[in-house]
Amino acid sequence: MANHKSAEKRIRQTARRTEVNRARVSRIRTFVKKVEAAIDSGNKAEAQEALKAAQPELMRGASKGVLHANTVSRKLSRLSARIKSL
Repeated sequence: MANHKSAEKRIRQTARRTEVNRARVSRIRTFVKKVEAAIDSGNKAEAQEALKAAQPELMRGASKGVLHANTVSRKLSRLSARIKSL
């Protein structure tokens, strides 16, 4: 356990940030799953709409430091390639 006031504060801050970051990652995963479900159903228009909704969420995750920027770029690239091949 922390012995200093500043260390106790850091523990509280870390817990709060962890909660926010987990919620962000979960939200991103949900958006990506929607895109993948649309791709699996074979509906190109629906998949494009889902990707349009997912893209800002992914980019926000990168800007907030939840995901690496290259990871986001790779995911978007692969999803758009799969949609293109429908």
